Amino acid sequence: MKTRQDYLICYDISDEKRLAKVARYLEKVALRIQYSIYALFEPSQKELFEIEESLKNIIDTQADDVRIYTIKNNGYHLGIATNLDEPFIIV
Repeated sequence: MKTRQDYLICYDISDEKRLAKVARYLEKVALRIQYSIYALFEPSQKELFEIEESLKNIIDTQADDVRIYTIKNNGYHLGIATNLDEPFIIV
């Protein structure tokens, strides 16, 4: 059985309108951690694909940067950052 992963979604959007659209969309599907960082908990592969496609339809791939990082499931530790050495980048 394949276990589901948690993800961090981070972005840097150059246009204010696109920035607002990305933020509104992500607020519906993920938990905001900081201004441009969201946590996505255990999405199915289909849900993750739909999120990727939705973001691709909002952003300008030449000017904007959106990244999805897998959070390694080695436990959660308050005050200790998770290793993000293996990012999954969609754009």
